[in-house]
Amino acid sequence: MTGQPATLAKKLGLRFNDPGLFKRALTHRSADSANNERLEFLGDSVLGFVIAECLYEKFATADEGVLSRLRATLVNQTQLASVAREMNLGDYLILGSGELKSGGYRRDSILSDALEAIIGAILKDQGMDAARKWILDLFADAINALSLEDWKKDAKTRLQELMQGRGLELPVYLLLSQEGQPHDQHFRVECRIQLMSLNTQGEGASRKKAEQQAAEHMLAKLSQEMNIKS
Repeated sequence: MTGQPATLAKKLGLRFNDPGLFKRALTHRSADSANNERLEFLGDSVLGFVIAECLYEKFATADEGVLSRLRATLVNQTQLASVAREMNLGDYLILGSGELKSGGYRRDSILSDALEAIIGAILKDQGMDAARKWILDLFADAINALSLEDWKKDAKTRLQELMQGRGLELPVYLLLSQEGQPHDQHFRVECRIQLMSLNTQGEGASRKKAEQQAAEHMLAKLSQEMNIKS
């Protein structure tokens, strides 16, 4: 860690009644048993709910499938890590020596978990209204940029049309694993764009659902990498 939690809290406009909660939100399990995993669990649930409620109100005619796809563009590891980087969150993470040496402060999973843990800490310290306000302020620009017309097609179709429209190779979907009994299976799929050296993964109760999730994650990654609207 190169920065103090109090410095980051001030930078983010946060004041904690219990500063220890904020410090814990920044603490990775490699550094201490008093880490951010429980707060991340809480923050993940709150974030999903607040974004879902906001989209429900904003897009009154959208069905469940469209709302789910809209939420997935905002609440995914790639997008959350991008938001975390904008606030230089990696500079304030408390990591064990192994994670520090391996560059854990740059890893999407660690950054996104810490961001969700901060949300969990705000909830525990100040309540739901404060957590909701911080989330909506944080995602205001991204939410305002969403257009319902862009999300009526499923993720695989949108990804294919995006690649075709730019004269790029089409994505390839690879089955990584298939587990469970016939009536209760779990699939894991990779979406790969080889010439761009990009890949994402998706999971689901069917191969189709796993491919759709992988495509959704790829659209989010392309939006960041190519600065385009997917």
